[in-house]
Amino acid sequence: MEESFHLSSAVKTIGIAAAFILVAAGSANGQADATSRKWNTPIPPFQIAGNLYYVGAIEITSYLITTPQGHFLLDGGFVETAPRIERNIVQLGFKLSDVKYLLNSHAHCDHAGGLADLKKLTGAKFVASEGDADLLRKGGHGDFRFGDKLLFPPIAPDKIIRDGESLQLADQVMTAHLTPGHTRGTTTWTTKIQDGARTYNVVFVGSQSALDYKFVGQESYPGIAADFAKSFAVLKTLPCDIFLGSHGSFFHLVEKHERLIRGDTNAFVDPDGYNRYLSESEKDFRQKLDQQTQQAATSR
Repeated sequence: MEESFHLSSAVKTIGIAAAFILVAAGSANGQADATSRKWNTPIPPFQIAGNLYYVGAIEITSYLITTPQGHFLLDGGFVETAPRIERNIVQLGFKLSDVKYLLNSHAHCDHAGGLADLKKLTGAKFVASEGDADLLRKGGHGDFRFGDKLLFPPIAPDKIIRDGESLQLADQVMTAHLTPGHTRGTTTWTTKIQDGARTYNVVFVGSQSALDYKFVGQESYPGIAADFAKSFAVLKTLPCDIFLGSHGSFFHLVEKHERLIRGDTNAFVDPDGYNRYLSESEKDFRQKLDQQTQQAATSR
């Protein structure tokens, strides 16, 4: 679970996330509060570029990447998002049974809640990282930050994806980049999308939100600070034309969708936005790390 991210307003949005965490505590699917219901507001499915489609909600994202040999589906939203994702896929003219790979960005209830239902309906092979596999199997029980508060239907990976490993359907290749920190197994996915004569490098950022995690002394989990730092380093090396992520506000989904509707076919081409997202996210992480380091030093 992470804050609704807006460039230059990271501090304010941490409070939004904290409020959401408190209200949602004890909910079996994390959508019992006003914030998450707002995040799950419907948005019509649409084509981003080429064979890449948006099938998620206004803030909780889900992506369909189609091929003649079957499709990839990335993220399942809340439990309540899954039926909407299913309808969106059908509305676009595709069959649920043609989804062959079901992927996950990270094991929080707003991205993993609908996975079990989607797997059941599609029959797809579920692929996830080793770092998040145990939490996915337990349906969110034992989360290092949330404990047993933000649960979702358990789902066991059919395949564990390794760092740099790829999945392929027809000519479409999806590559996993392990970017842990937000969860132990947060995964950023990349692919290339052909749209007419142009080829776009697409990055689906897992999440770099630092929330209220502990980075000094008794860390939220051992090595979390080093994981965040390494993940930023990895993300900076990825070529990006089309910047997407697990939350619509990471990449200004609503604004770009409006531009697309008005006829801007390059609305989602945003390498500068990707760099700004990384810069602001890393600044937030570094500020928290420095603050906690200073607090630890003065308390000795």
